[in-house]
Amino acid sequence: MEYRKLGKTSSQRKALLRNQVTALILHEKIVTTQARAEEVQKIAERLITLAVKEKDNFETVKVTAKVARKDKDGKRIKEEKDGKKVTVYDEVEKEIKKDLPSRLHARRQMLKVLYPVTEVPTEGAKRKQNTKKVDLPQKLFDEIAPKYVDRKGGYTRIVKIGPRRGDAAMEVLLELV
Repeated sequence: MEYRKLGKTSSQRKALLRNQVTALILHEKIVTTQARAEEVQKIAERLITLAVKEKDNFETVKVTAKVARKDKDGKRIKEEKDGKKVTVYDEVEKEIKKDLPSRLHARRQMLKVLYPVTEVPTEGAKRKQNTKKVDLPQKLFDEIAPKYVDRKGGYTRIVKIGPRRGDAAMEVLLELV
């Protein structure tokens, strides 16, 4: 398999490509140089193909879970037992998606490439508290794969923007079709 070195050491190149693939999946479009876009495109197409193949490969399971009882402000309710304050729990029935082995393998293959992403709210108080982790393999399975079920490859498109100011490298927009 032939690939571009992009003027970087192998560890820098892998990090750059992982970063750009993660950004592409998260934002569904990125602006980069043409050489980088073509390398990122190869990796992204492979991940999307994996997601399309495995998107329906799960079973729904009913489980009972203990959930802390909360008051109107969202704080846990505590009761006193034996002189100690103890949180009160309720048992709740939940339906969860359980990956079948092949889908689990696909998810792990995706996680080898994609970086973990934490979404931070743009404004407002408690920015640190309201952060949430984005499950990118889940996004691939649930949002992106259903769009491309009838498509045999070619999930991304490269649109030339023009030369970059400074070094005149050809800039392109890499986006999901």
